[in-house]
Amino acid sequence: MTRVVVVTGTDTGVGKTIATAALAARARAAGERVLVVKPVQTGIGPDSAEPADVDTVAELADVDVQELTRLREPLAPDTAARLERVPLPTVREHVARIRALLPAYDRVIVEGAGGLLVRLDAEGGTLLDLARDLTFALRRADGSPVDVVVVCRAGLGTLNHTELTTTALRAVQIEPAGLVIGSWPREPGLAETCNRTDLPRVTGVPVLAVLPADAGSLAPEVFRSAAPAWFA
Repeated sequence: MTRVVVVTGTDTGVGKTIATAALAARARAAGERVLVVKPVQTGIGPDSAEPADVDTVAELADVDVQELTRLREPLAPDTAARLERVPLPTVREHVARIRALLPAYDRVIVEGAGGLLVRLDAEGGTLLDLARDLTFALRRADGSPVDVVVVCRAGLGTLNHTELTTTALRAVQIEPAGLVIGSWPREPGLAETCNRTDLPRVTGVPVLAVLPADAGSLAPEVFRSAAPAWFA
């Protein structure tokens, strides 16, 4: 039975891609066949200097990756697609494509774009809709589990943002599997130290991992060796 993990963030730039790579590296180290899927990637064009998220994950975790849709402008997917005048797959189509990939893998990790309510298609579908539809489709089909992991910041504001995200998930009957603090500073201050304790207290969701701030800059072999130890 394939285990599906949906990775979302409380905002953009919280460390979601590095957290996805760490989850993938941990599963790979346990001997699992792992695929990371990015339904929509924005901000990547022919002249982009920055690598796509799936390229970063593939390099750091050494797992299979698939990017389903790519858009040039660094904007929300529906806005970027509208400016580019290209159609976006619907959330239903994304779910169907992800389900078709499951039989070849032990674990499929789906990385969202931005936060939970960022629109992934022109119909208003969001990652929340994708997580909900995937959860209930697999539950009906064969009982395959879907875990939703929320990547959050360490500093001020994270309690509010993380509570909003976990509340939205519970509103569609999805209990978050855990939190990942996406970038832990080398010298944490009072806010970070308190938040590490308060995040599970205020959300009722365990902290699965705390990633060091420099995790994404580690050499791939060092990243893969270190990643399992970042998890509780």
